[in-house]
Amino acid sequence: MRILRNTLRVVVAIILLAALALFIYAWRSQPKLDGEIRTENIGAATQVRRDASDVTHIEAKTVRDAYFALGYVHAQERTWQLEFNRRVMHGELSEVFGPATLETDRTLRKLGVMLAAQSQWEKLPREAQDLLQAYANGINTFHASSAQALPPEFHILGVKPGRWEPQDSVGWAMMMALDLGGNWGTEFARFSALQRLDTAQLWQLMPPYPGESPVTSTDFAKIYRDLGVYRAPEAKTATAPEALPSSSLVAAMPDLEAWTKGLGHLEGIGSNNWVVAGTHTQSGKPLLANDPHLGLSAPAIWYFARIKVPAPAGGKPMDVIGATLPGLPSVVLGRTAGVAWGFTNTGPDVQDLYLEQINPANPAQYRTPDGWADFKSRRETIRIKGQPDETLVVRTTRHGPVMSDANPGYEQVLDTKKYALALRWAAVDADNTTVVAGVAANYAQTVDEVEAAFAAYHSPMQNLVAADTAGRTVYRAIGKVPKRGPDNDFWGLAPAPGWEAKYDWTGWITPEGNPRVSHEAIQAKGWVATANQRVQPLSSPDFMGIDWVTPERFDRIEKLLAATPKHTAQSMRDVQADTLSTATQRLLPVLQKTVSTHSLAARAQEQLKGFDGVMRAEAAAPAIFAYWADELTRGLIAPKLGDARFKALYGKRTFRAGLQVMLEDAQAGAFWCAPLGCGEQSSRALSRALDRLAAEQGQDPAAWRWGTPHIAISGHKPFGNVPMLAKFFDVTVATPGDPWTVNVGQYWANDAKTPFAERHAASMRTVYDLADPEQSKFIYQTGQSGLVFSPRYRDMKDQWAQVQYRPLQLNPANWTHELTITP
Repeated sequence: MRILRNTLRVVVAIILLAALALFIYAWRSQPKLDGEIRTENIGAATQVRRDASDVTHIEAKTVRDAYFALGYVHAQERTWQLEFNRRVMHGELSEVFGPATLETDRTLRKLGVMLAAQSQWEKLPREAQDLLQAYANGINTFHASSAQALPPEFHILGVKPGRWEPQDSVGWAMMMALDLGGNWGTEFARFSALQRLDTAQLWQLMPPYPGESPVTSTDFAKIYRDLGVYRAPEAKTATAPEALPSSSLVAAMPDLEAWTKGLGHLEGIGSNNWVVAGTHTQSGKPLLANDPHLGLSAPAIWYFARIKVPAPAGGKPMDVIGATLPGLPSVVLGRTAGVAWGFTNTGPDVQDLYLEQINPANPAQYRTPDGWADFKSRRETIRIKGQPDETLVVRTTRHGPVMSDANPGYEQVLDTKKYALALRWAAVDADNTTVVAGVAANYAQTVDEVEAAFAAYHSPMQNLVAADTAGRTVYRAIGKVPKRGPDNDFWGLAPAPGWEAKYDWTGWITPEGNPRVSHEAIQAKGWVATANQRVQPLSSPDFMGIDWVTPERFDRIEKLLAATPKHTAQSMRDVQADTLSTATQRLLPVLQKTVSTHSLAARAQEQLKGFDGVMRAEAAAPAIFAYWADELTRGLIAPKLGDARFKALYGKRTFRAGLQVMLEDAQAGAFWCAPLGCGEQSSRALSRALDRLAAEQGQDPAAWRWGTPHIAISGHKPFGNVPMLAKFFDVTVATPGDPWTVNVGQYWANDAKTPFAERHAASMRTVYDLADPEQSKFIYQTGQSGLVFSPRYRDMKDQWAQVQYRPLQLNPANWTHELTITP
């Protein structure tokens, strides 16, 4: 017994010592928020204070010192996020994670993001270069001199922070353009589907914008058949990279690169914004609301801060507050004392894939309008943990990089012995000065000054709304969009023959050609709103694309804004919180009429009686509908495309618009519902849906809840893919909505584990009251801190889920923390 007692004492002592060590480490990993930090590379004492909303206020003598301080703070709070993002855009993930991320690294190296960033950096004004350097100095100075312990990600993975260069900030702005660009992936989706479909069937699967006809009568399927572009079905597919030993940590991360695979490929990424004119508000001054829809992550993509700098001799002061992006020094979305602005993604076609025909007599050449030309090439070395380095040969054509090389997704569709696919993408052009526009906007005090600042904006094109305290408002699409010639019958909808000059871009749409709504027009109507719908009139002489997001969210916002004669901040909140899905309402009658012999069908139909299409988290009906729609989509489309192709395309796009066509158009339904007919397909889909719901939530449909599978997951990169770590690093909360509600909840239906988990949503919400800008408010889904042991890591999640807010004030009543960074 004495031995046992002694053993227990030793075990308890070890546990207590381990707990004490963990406590000390967790304490040392937290940032210094009070007192003084003495460091190099800053010119004068700079105040860094936190208010009760946990917004970081930076007050400096110069903009350079302010940007240094912001870089320092970003590194304090988000150092792993900065390191992960740096590795993503450099294509250096595999150095840490091994072959699991090799495809992502190859993609980023082929795109040449950092090469383009260097070219863009060299063309920036010297002042802008100096400011980006100051921001980078702040990050690097923290890493070089702070006593703060590195967060656990670095220790678990055995890495140290890399050096942040000013070109990395240019590159990160480009990565945001990549995240918001979807046409490249949509082109390839059409190309892939046409291997199994004719052109008319493609337009049923991926219909034109509602109320419109196909923009071209070109028979893509026939052209591709005649060219012989597809890989023979019996050909062997590319071998997947060898898996790591199961003992490796990253072997538990099979989905680590899923988020980057979606870059440039996801359908429906967007946002909401609107501005209500003073003619339609109780105060007589404008109200502005914005909620950008981006991938949810922990920590969040945003970090809220205020930057205050007095006016230099002959210059303007800077005093701005709002959302910054770790990696960039300016406030991206926010307000000053005089003006507020918000963005949504416009979604024009700024990416084109080109079929490049390979010379059968010399594979080092491709066909051009002037004959055969040599591929240009460069070599990239990718370091791979646990394996020898890979040398990647990146080929480029006159259009851009060849994306089909070393890519199983392309190689399984395209005959790569005869053709290559090259990408032309506007954002990598050397004249991209988006970072300059971001800095300039932070000085603005009026709508006119905001517009002037964003004249330098390039990519990704955004729908800008702005309002000022004088009562002026504006909407403008900012950014560059390529022109295509009138004989370009592909219109960027699918990969075009690269050897025909008529498919080349012919220039750029002028800024005057970009959509704009004047203050006077907004006053007359009462508001202007955008939700990624078509913003370009059909009568416009310029073609911007066709892949607008279907208008369910926009139409609902318009209806809600029209329903209230005089708006307030509360009515802005009510619109942002709205979860009525008109897409659900449209197909709900089909489900309610569906007959099924399933034992739970009658009780499920009871739940659907009176269902109004509001996607409440606490209700059963939304879950029944969503599961049925998912099963019906799979049942109709997978047999026609083939399981592998369907799996590759579904999730990145919902196919809901196509499903509507299939169920509402008899001719389309005859093909897609065959051989069973649409009624029987719906019945079987309902039975499969009920089986899934019963397995997940029990045998009582009345107890089912939409919020159970529709949980918002702000996933940590990479530990969200490791079950034993995800529960500590991920931030989760049950949510209402679906991909078509104003309070959006977009899910990846092809995810094997959590197909209905909310992955894209309102990455933040803001409401600006121009009658009293200090009444403005914000929220986002995690917390300011990116340090998992911090109580500020997830402290906003419940407010976000309940559509509540925190004050966003330039002059808060008090400070919760006060720090001075001193030379």
